[in-house]
Amino acid sequence: MGGSGAESLHSCIGLLGISAGSLLLAVHFYSSCRAAPLIPSTALGVLLLILSALLAYAGIRRSLRNASLLVSLCLTLSAFWCGYGVILVLAGQGALAEPGDSRDALLPGLATFTLALLLVAVVGFLCGEPVLALLAAAVSLASAHEVALHYSSSLGPSAVACGHLVVCLVGGYFALGRILYLLTKGKVALPGTDLAKKKAQEQSRGRAGGTNPFVAPGLLLNMLSASVFCCRLLGVTHRLFLGHVPWLWAAGTYQIGICVLSYRAMDVLTATAFGFTSILQFAAGYCLLYPTWQPEEPSFPTLFLVVFSILFAVLALFLSFQSPVDGLYLLVFVTYCIALACSPRGFFAGGPQGVAVAIFVASALVALIHLYNVRARAKIPTGKGAVRALLARSSLLKLREGPDLHAPYLGYSKYADAEVLAYACSVLASFALTTPGDPQAPLATVVIPWVVVAGGILKLLGGSVAFAQGKTLESSAFILYAVMWIIWGLTRYGGLCGTTRSFHAAVGIAAFMLFNSFVVFCSLFLNMAWFFYSLTFMLIAVSFLLDAIHALPTGYDIAATLIFGLVSFYCFLAALSSSTFEGCCLPMGGPVVQLSGVGAGATKCLHLPARKASSVKRIADILRNGGTCGIPTDTVYVLVAACNRPDAVEKAHRSKRQAQDRPMSLWISSLKQLEPARHLFTPLLWDFMEAAWPSPISLVIPRGEWVDFLGMKDSAKYVGTPQSVAIRIPDCSVTTHLIDLVGPIVVTSANPTGEADTTHHNQVYAKLGDKVDAVLCGGPSPENIASTVVDCTKIDSGNIGFFRVGIIPKSQVLQILEQVQKKHLVVPTSGTCPTKGREELQSGGPAVHNGVGRAALAEPGPDPAPDSGCERHTRF
Repeated sequence: MGGSGAESLHSCIGLLGISAGSLLLAVHFYSSCRAAPLIPSTALGVLLLILSALLAYAGIRRSLRNASLLVSLCLTLSAFWCGYGVILVLAGQGALAEPGDSRDALLPGLATFTLALLLVAVVGFLCGEPVLALLAAAVSLASAHEVALHYSSSLGPSAVACGHLVVCLVGGYFALGRILYLLTKGKVALPGTDLAKKKAQEQSRGRAGGTNPFVAPGLLLNMLSASVFCCRLLGVTHRLFLGHVPWLWAAGTYQIGICVLSYRAMDVLTATAFGFTSILQFAAGYCLLYPTWQPEEPSFPTLFLVVFSILFAVLALFLSFQSPVDGLYLLVFVTYCIALACSPRGFFAGGPQGVAVAIFVASALVALIHLYNVRARAKIPTGKGAVRALLARSSLLKLREGPDLHAPYLGYSKYADAEVLAYACSVLASFALTTPGDPQAPLATVVIPWVVVAGGILKLLGGSVAFAQGKTLESSAFILYAVMWIIWGLTRYGGLCGTTRSFHAAVGIAAFMLFNSFVVFCSLFLNMAWFFYSLTFMLIAVSFLLDAIHALPTGYDIAATLIFGLVSFYCFLAALSSSTFEGCCLPMGGPVVQLSGVGAGATKCLHLPARKASSVKRIADILRNGGTCGIPTDTVYVLVAACNRPDAVEKAHRSKRQAQDRPMSLWISSLKQLEPARHLFTPLLWDFMEAAWPSPISLVIPRGEWVDFLGMKDSAKYVGTPQSVAIRIPDCSVTTHLIDLVGPIVVTSANPTGEADTTHHNQVYAKLGDKVDAVLCGGPSPENIASTVVDCTKIDSGNIGFFRVGIIPKSQVLQILEQVQKKHLVVPTSGTCPTKGREELQSGGPAVHNGVGRAALAEPGPDPAPDSGCERHTRF
């Protein structure tokens, strides 16, 4: 019940959040006729902001397992209440003091969410989610009543309050029902809230769409930003001003979040598209905010907007291969950028506002398609099948499909590659710098949103996602460049240009150049494209440095930014093609300098998440076919091969460069795998193994004919020593299940001999990625301490020793032995310390007998510091 319980809990949080917000609004409108409302505007706004964050959390967490319509409802309402709350705070603080300001500020958002929630309600009724449909319809009706209230006070606020009260009652009822169902474990279920039936219905529909569930909320946010300008063009609002900024920036902020969530859904193209549109929304908000401290309207960088339209067009082309409807939809934004470039007044002009009407209508239609396709079995066709059929006939282009669509650089990642967006941000930031501005009024040119938001904030996002993929160098470079763009954009175009031309600015820029020199050097070992990308950014840093010391040649800065922009554009195209098509359509080039051992992580070996049973089965198939794999255990990561594949055992020995004094060990999943050879073990040893396992305790036992039952043949020489073998049953469900499928396995540490243990699958890739066939990725190791290695070669005489004391202490091992000895009625040996050998065995000393030596140290872990003397004695 863990997964379904968590889902239901997040559903309850979402329903309770919707009910709480509706209750606040109901109280607000019921008391609005009074001289002093029960809830002041500022307090109500702050409470709605808190609830919007709660709804966003519930929607995101709910989406991780099920693409329910609740995801779209929670995220849409969260954005609605976020913008609504900020406007209430502004009104409460007197920022909207002019008559009609509050009305003009609220109308675009209310009109948008009335339609958006109506779309959610329609899809909810069609797809069998009546509760969510009823909630969405009630909120939509309340918003429509509020719009009417702003035009005619005769309607009265009671109608708005009634709509919110319906939402509160319905949402509270179903949230209470689900909570009772969870607390009573299904014994109490209010009518209509039976989670078992609900779960069966969801499983029957399943992930019907199999699509990105965050596309629809992102499209609804495009409606919100477009509505601000539609209302002005249609005369619904009188002017564009500060009160509209919350809607635009709320849409931009939420779309950045949806961009990240789309990367998590492995949808690179959609994530990039929402990153682009968020830049436009932040820029629009900045333009509306600018006249509050400057009398004139800001001018626009024409060249930048032309380049932005080209990026939109290229993205639309590639998105058409995934979904022609979405590709055609992006062409509207190409038109929007061109309209902005052609108008000096930008967002304040009628041309771009006319295109905003088209964006509003197109966003509503495409959002309806995505909302329906996520939950419905019968899909609205988007042309995807036709494109696949067309490309199937082509021998040059083949779409990337399957589980390895976005393979990370190191290990298993929950995110797709964000390099497309990061390169595009470099293009935008570089061309924004080419725009000449008035030195006396640098803010008059809208460059801050393009440089700071596009080149800085979104590139930070790309760097963080690259880091999640294990791309250490790329993520470091993206973050470094993002910091540079943010600092330079805020200082130069923030009116501080004159004061920053000093020695201190030159020192700071020189520090950035030093860091970038390291990036350039490291990119020599990565690929050709990255080398030129980092090298051309150095040209921009040089232009910044020359400007700081008043030695900038005329035209150098323009040339440097253009060169960097063109290189970034090529990288943008190459990343787009590699994420869409199989094969290298636009090559990134190989490393400029190749050294042995460098780039071991850039391997084609499989990365498979350990949480999936299908991954374990696939690893088992690889082992049965003679492969070697890195797997997680109850301690550290290990390298394994199947015992019945002598070629694989020898391959593992070679790939590890195994030292002769560190032979490999054996692992089994249960003693049943040794049952055919049970007669070759003494009863005491057998019972001790049975009592000690499964656990991180490795037992070094005498070598004998039982080894021949494992099928290692000649490769048995690589396992243990001629006298002994280390063996254990790990206390790890994934590992034991794998051994159940494969049979006994040969194990050694997943690192070259002499190096530290590997405690994360990324380290396995970095150290052995080109020498193994697959890695089962389980994240960080649960324990960083290796197993305890016990010498059992003389256990029948009542003696054991310790080659290494790891995670299990000596006392616990000795206690297990004592219990087994009692079962066999072993008589304790008299005397305190009769022989030096027994002292060492009982106290954990060197324990070297008949050449056993370091047999146990094949198990991963550092060498222990051996005990000496006869400090402790155990009487058996």
